Amino acid sequence: MISVQQLLNNKPTQNLLSVTTASMVVDALEIMAANNIGAVVVMEGERLAGIFSERDYVRKGIIKGRKSKSTPITEVMTANVFTVSPADDINDCMQLFSSKKIRHLPVKEGDKVVGMLSIGDIVNAIIREQSVHIQYLEEFITRH
Repeated sequence: MISVQQLLNNKPTQNLLSVTTASMVVDALEIMAANNIGAVVVMEGERLAGIFSERDYVRKGIIKGRKSKSTPITEVMTANVFTVSPADDINDCMQLFSSKKIRHLPVKEGDKVVGMLSIGDIVNAIIREQSVHIQYLEEFITRH
């Protein structure tokens, strides 16, 4: 089974994109747009304070009539964040994605945030793993 650490190692960029609790919503949106991502972690110093996603922006920002340039990120972020550790595996991630109806999981090693996984990261890993299995089985069949 693929571990969270293996997924992090295979991500094209190891940079954890984040904003601080002092940021405005527009700051997070600019980072998300520039990097083509759907969420950023919100940090208070070294501590994970929350996560901000496109879903948060729509449900807690736009629909409520808040302006991105004048709304503090702390007013629209999700503060109770579900996380995984590098030792967890993709099944643990899929269970959280499904049961909690979320799409992004910060990865914490102890108290330190070391990365972020999206549901797309997990799906791509499963597809790659299944492709390897299929290739192995095809080679096995053609040899026997």
